[in-house]
Amino acid sequence: MKIKQKKNIPELLAPAGNFEKLETAVYYGADAVYLGGQDFSLRNFSGNFSDKELFNAVKFAHSNNVKVYITCNIYSRNHEQKPVIEFFNKISKIKPDAVIIADPGLIFLAKKIIPNIDIHLSTQSNTTNYNAVMFWKELGIKRINLARELSLKEIKKIALSCLMEIETFIHGAMCISYSGRCLLSNFLSMRGSNQGLCTHPCRWKYSVVEERRSGQYHSIMEDKKGTYIFNSKDLCMIEHMPELIDAGITSFKIEGRMKGINYLAGAVKTYKQAISSYINDPDNYFVKPEWKNEFAKIFHRDYSTGFYFNTPDKIVSNYLDKRTGMIHSFLGRIIKIKKQNKIVVNIKNKVSVGDIIEVLAFSGPVLKSRVLNIFDKDKNPIKHAQPNTCSTLQLEIKCAENQVIRKIS
Repeated sequence: MKIKQKKNIPELLAPAGNFEKLETAVYYGADAVYLGGQDFSLRNFSGNFSDKELFNAVKFAHSNNVKVYITCNIYSRNHEQKPVIEFFNKISKIKPDAVIIADPGLIFLAKKIIPNIDIHLSTQSNTTNYNAVMFWKELGIKRINLARELSLKEIKKIALSCLMEIETFIHGAMCISYSGRCLLSNFLSMRGSNQGLCTHPCRWKYSVVEERRSGQYHSIMEDKKGTYIFNSKDLCMIEHMPELIDAGITSFKIEGRMKGINYLAGAVKTYKQAISSYINDPDNYFVKPEWKNEFAKIFHRDYSTGFYFNTPDKIVSNYLDKRTGMIHSFLGRIIKIKKQNKIVVNIKNKVSVGDIIEVLAFSGPVLKSRVLNIFDKDKNPIKHAQPNTCSTLQLEIKCAENQVIRKIS
């Protein structure tokens, strides 16, 4: 009798830009989260966590058997060395499962100050071959987030030959520059992208101006909004879970600490289902229509498979800024459950009595319901709930706290 080899079960690693996003990632099935403090993180505009919030975040995640990796992935300057030492001393008390670092100088400090906390090497370090992986392994690095520019074939060779933890991105926005090494923000906004202050100028629209015709702008490729010559497509690997899992990758990483909880909940739940489906029954695995449908609902640019399959058409710029998804359908997250199928929600977009909404359950299919009644904060019945209000919705179905709800167009 042929014995089936046990498959590698990859970790699903989700972004957490603030505490609400952390809770969302945990409730929808993330195995681990990555988040940043107020300093030394490449996403200083995402909200992030104060020292007290970092402690509470780790406590909350660990109570739900979820790991926490704290980002410290800037390329630091001389004046930041003492503050970094102070930060690592705080980290030693917070006790995350790992810190994510790119700068060799910060690795040097971390190994001295927090020797009992694992170090994960950031994709900013641009690791592209197995000898580089072995170099970092010799220095005591526990995990490497490989450069995004590698093909799946190259990743598989590294993962199966180096015998250490390998992490790759499977979903989200892709940087137009080599693994995030970009100076556009420095030049155009005076904000250093590798110091955590990127203003994402690659997403702006651009035109050509002839020097003697000031004020006359000519689009390079034109639509009604302009042209977006640096605008990369989004990464989505939902149709390639078997190849990724069989490649021996330790951790599947979702991009997006600055994105909303609608994106986060949908991405985490969908990838969790896909991974579990393949691990539990690889012979009968197939890509379910509801998985692709979920990603169609999330606000996104054209999806691609990035560099995984060496297909140049998948990595060209998204010149027309073609963004799709029902961004205005997101209503909010359920913050309280009352009797008679009433739910309390901090409303993000207008909802009316009679609207059809859907609830993104933590597992299983999406639930649908008509909005029967709406009540304001003083329990008065109203016909519409406006954005930035706290309202009570009465539905036809039972829900749970922290579930995401959306209006069906």
